[in-house]
Amino acid sequence: MHLSVDSVCKSFGEGKARKLVLDTVSFSISSGEFVALVGSSGSGKSTMMRLVAGLERPSAGRITVDGVPVKGPGSDRGMVFQKYSLYPWLTAAQNVAFGMRLQRLPQREVQERTSYFLEVVGLSDAARRLPRELSGGMQQRVAIARALAAEPKVLLLDEPFGALDLQIRESMQEFLHGLWQRTGLTALLITHDLEEALLLAQRVHILAPRPGRIVRSVEADLPPGELAHLRISPEFLALREELAACLRGLDGGLGL
Repeated sequence: MHLSVDSVCKSFGEGKARKLVLDTVSFSISSGEFVALVGSSGSGKSTMMRLVAGLERPSAGRITVDGVPVKGPGSDRGMVFQKYSLYPWLTAAQNVAFGMRLQRLPQREVQERTSYFLEVVGLSDAARRLPRELSGGMQQRVAIARALAAEPKVLLLDEPFGALDLQIRESMQEFLHGLWQRTGLTALLITHDLEEALLLAQRVHILAPRPGRIVRSVEADLPPGELAHLRISPEFLALREELAACLRGLDGGLGL
């Protein structure tokens, strides 16, 4: 799998009211890679995610998956939003199965894949529970299982843990990191949280605001291990401070 974002620009409005939101953004993701875009408000990161998801069209440039232009939403890209977006009247298992039923997959295959991906995210025991009976972190794991069940080529993560409190967010980061290590999933994460990006991604792109553009790209070549240990490693702290200084120098930076 190869996702390519090539010289993408996006503007809204016409004439004097035209506003350039993204300016000549380029990056790529190959199979098994975890890539993050980090930026503050006004950096266009949410717009970039909508473009990759096919919910918006670029004003210039192109986005392709395995050489095929992205012209709209597709099963090759699975989306996980900040809001859990589960159907409250469906159980966890029914939520996971929902997309597969829309694809009219055979019942047996739907059941097998639903069971498998609930097990992958550690929620086999919660299959029959409704969203209101699940914690925020558990609901987000159901959302991730639902996205993975459609077997997308790339998982798109739109600030997936932004609505969670600190303790649950760190637990979910550990979960996602472990999931990537076990399954080799391909993922694109957008976040305003520099630490989260460095912990989870192999490559981090820093977006400057107004208009959004990549001003720095780094390989997060950090020692393997549990995230709790990585957070306090000298390599991680040095890289975090280096990029935080970069962000502080940007207009509207994150203030880290």
